[in-house]
Amino acid sequence: MGVKLGDLKNFLADADRRNITDLSVQTWVRELRDTMYDATNILDLCQLKAMEQGPRGDIGCLNPLLFCMQNPLHAHDIGKRIKNLNQRLDGIKERSESFNFINLRSYEDHGRSTVPSDSYNRETSGELNECGLVGEKIKEDARNLVEMLTKDEQTLCEYNKIMVFAIVGVGGIGKTTLAQKFFNDDAIQQEFTKKIWLSVNQDFNEVELLRRAISGAGGDHHATGDIKAMLERTLKEAVKGHKTLLVMDDVWDHHAWEGVLKTPLFNSLDQGSRVLVTTRHENVARGMKAVEPYHHVDRLEPEDAWSLLKKQVVRNENDEPKIDMLKDIGMGIIAKCDGLPLAVKVMGGLLCQKRTRRGDWENVLNDSVWSVSQMPKELNNAIYLSYQDLHPSLKACFLHYSLLPKSTVLFLHDIVGMWICEGFVHGNSRELEELGKEYYEELILRNLIEPNRSYVDQLACNMHDVVRSFAQYVSRDEALVTHNSEIGIIGATNPLKLLRLSLETEGSKPSELEWSSLKAYTSLRTLISVGHIKIKPGDSLAYFSSLRSIHIQSIEFDALAKSLCQLRHLRYLSIQYTNTSRLPENIGKMKFLQHINLTGCENLIKLPSSIVKLQQLRYLNLNGTSINNIPRGFGGLTNLRKLYGFPAHIDGDWCSLEELGPLSHLIRLHITGLENVHSVSFATKARIDEKMCLSYLLLSCTSRHRDDGRMVKEEECISEKEQQQIEDLFDELCPPTCLEFLQFRGYFGRQLPRWMRLPTVEPLGCLRLLMLEDLPCCTELPDGLCRLPCLEFLQILRAPAMKYIGPEFLHSPDNLGSVVKAEVLKSPDLERISNLPKLTNLFISLCPRMKILEGVPALQILKLQDYVMETLPRYLQEVNPRHLQLHCSLSLLTSIATGKSSPEWEKFSHIQQVKAYAHDYDNGIPRKFYVFYTRDPSNFQTNISPSAYDSDKEIDDD
Repeated sequence: MGVKLGDLKNFLADADRRNITDLSVQTWVRELRDTMYDATNILDLCQLKAMEQGPRGDIGCLNPLLFCMQNPLHAHDIGKRIKNLNQRLDGIKERSESFNFINLRSYEDHGRSTVPSDSYNRETSGELNECGLVGEKIKEDARNLVEMLTKDEQTLCEYNKIMVFAIVGVGGIGKTTLAQKFFNDDAIQQEFTKKIWLSVNQDFNEVELLRRAISGAGGDHHATGDIKAMLERTLKEAVKGHKTLLVMDDVWDHHAWEGVLKTPLFNSLDQGSRVLVTTRHENVARGMKAVEPYHHVDRLEPEDAWSLLKKQVVRNENDEPKIDMLKDIGMGIIAKCDGLPLAVKVMGGLLCQKRTRRGDWENVLNDSVWSVSQMPKELNNAIYLSYQDLHPSLKACFLHYSLLPKSTVLFLHDIVGMWICEGFVHGNSRELEELGKEYYEELILRNLIEPNRSYVDQLACNMHDVVRSFAQYVSRDEALVTHNSEIGIIGATNPLKLLRLSLETEGSKPSELEWSSLKAYTSLRTLISVGHIKIKPGDSLAYFSSLRSIHIQSIEFDALAKSLCQLRHLRYLSIQYTNTSRLPENIGKMKFLQHINLTGCENLIKLPSSIVKLQQLRYLNLNGTSINNIPRGFGGLTNLRKLYGFPAHIDGDWCSLEELGPLSHLIRLHITGLENVHSVSFATKARIDEKMCLSYLLLSCTSRHRDDGRMVKEEECISEKEQQQIEDLFDELCPPTCLEFLQFRGYFGRQLPRWMRLPTVEPLGCLRLLMLEDLPCCTELPDGLCRLPCLEFLQILRAPAMKYIGPEFLHSPDNLGSVVKAEVLKSPDLERISNLPKLTNLFISLCPRMKILEGVPALQILKLQDYVMETLPRYLQEVNPRHLQLHCSLSLLTSIATGKSSPEWEKFSHIQQVKAYAHDYDNGIPRKFYVFYTRDPSNFQTNISPSAYDSDKEIDDD
């Protein structure tokens, strides 16, 4: 069985490539994968049998199978199943010969070894099509690019003679259109004596690329034939002494620059020459040594997308009123396009073929036009190329990501946990989490998923709807994703085919979906459910005996808990925000469990004692539960990598912190309730400083703050004894030198731990992110933070006693010199932020006494938030960010809306771009008002009516 599977898997990479477009291959691929899944089930059962027999069956990778064969009854059952599998494999292998598959090495090792024979090469030029331009955003982006590429860089580094800049984004987002807008800008015409546009594409030819570069530079490539050296010499002569702009559009491999064009151009171009590359992959920009930060293209705003759609469908002046009548349907179509300009354009092309009638447009909106089989080829290829370029393991992760419910934020550790438990991550067991994180980051670099800006360190991501639809189509034979309005299709699908089911029933009525309606899906390996499902007495998880992964959120799970242990193959268990009050006492028998997430299960008050038998457990999250103690023997779970919400508690002469000592493989650790520990000796036994894999550490005490940053009860003062006690305890929780992310929550010491105050701060040499939340007694940051070479992000939330951030004196040798982003929130006594020379992004919220902001020369983005703010702070006149975003009171926004006549004008008029917002309610309906200001070229917009400037009358939208 193993030999036959190995032979067939060598063809699977090629079959997978053809699976999307060749219908005859799809059945074959599905049968092979089903057989592979059945094989893993057999191996699971053998492994489980060996584990149940104790340590004897746990030596050597083949031993579980051989051990099981010693049991006659078990051997007969397993042998029969293997025989049946071998017969199926014989048939599959025989049929494979008719497809003439190419052996692309083993499936796991296959990377981007071939380009599909039907690959799609899109030829672009520098000519600008005005039909693709909508909204102010693209004009602003083009102006920013012009400014970046034309400003003088005074540097002694000869390498900067040619500087490379990058535009990065998912396929179809508008990178080429932006580059064309920039390429045709008047300032660019005057700045560069030669301009070259090269459409590179995925399967570029080196000789052809050189020829087109010569032609673009005005040289003669015909006289040099096909000899690369001769073409390089001709290109050098064509551009010699010229200040040149080279645009390389749609680059997939940095070799197009580093290995082909850079050498002939480097010694011949004039100082100030520039290269602009557009790419889907940040690694390409990195390989070309492009200037950071790269320019990321954002999706279209809904109104801009509507303008673009209208440009595609309006034929003449008489059409426009008819089209405007269909805007409500059009906006629904745009929502499905998810701000992707290419999707809007191709949907516009589709609507052009329809009559301008509501029924026709509604058919487009409601029809399944988002499947690859029916989408226009241009959009299909835009996403397909990105998918086909992925390693097979990455393809599986990408397709799995499309199953995740849109309405719910799933974090990196949960997603990677699912991938590991599904078997998508291949590598040494000790490094699976790190490999999974690399896969996740690779999808980000390829712009197939994009970081959610509400979370630090790329902890959560979004996926474009168009990209999601493509992925769901590719995995249609194995997976089904349903939403509220589509729940009815569950009964219409073939349950025996499905391996993965994702249900999103948020807000639906309890009676709409019953748990029993799912029981026919006996082949499921993954079940994801968010929202309400009606569960009746007698309902069980045992329907799904093959489940590897179950993620259930916000449903009545308690009735199902007792059947949990019947899921013998289960590796991933996430039951977040459910009413679960207990876990099975015999959970220790679920030998394969690797990931348990109990976040938000408030009714859960204890862990079963047998949990200490789960030797495969890698992840445990107790955040938001009522669990305040853990069973003794917990330290035996030495395979744990991530542990959240671990409660610190004392029972006689035993403290739970002792159980952390043996857990040497921890990567992320969150300890709660540290105020309960009264002896520093217990903290020493946790051996935090010895955990040489630890990258994230959160130390928390129970918060004593209200949401406004003040104490819960002013009279409940914290005694000096308590403060000294917590300080001594934290002093003993010194992290290892590899720590990258440190967070304190509820710490009530007067000063931060001594390992943050030492002159060298050696334990924090790798620290990148520091978050301090609920610090009622801490008055200042230690000077030691000025000596952290890698600190990038600083967040301070609810620190009512803190008055300043950064050294007191400007030009001090000690400054927070590495911090590029900072957030200060709900710190009512804060007065000054100073000496952050590399700070580019600053967010200040609800800090009413803030008076001084200085020593921030690199500041680019400043965001201020205070909805009772009546005047702008005067420190705005002392700083010069490129962008200011303001959320303030309606009265202040009304004053700002008067423009030059406003008393606030001098405080913000020197800033290049200002976006200010305020909120109001009209009969309970929220309304959003705004002022948009651009300094150069001058532009001022607002939806506040002039009548509001001199009166307190009701403010209406224009």
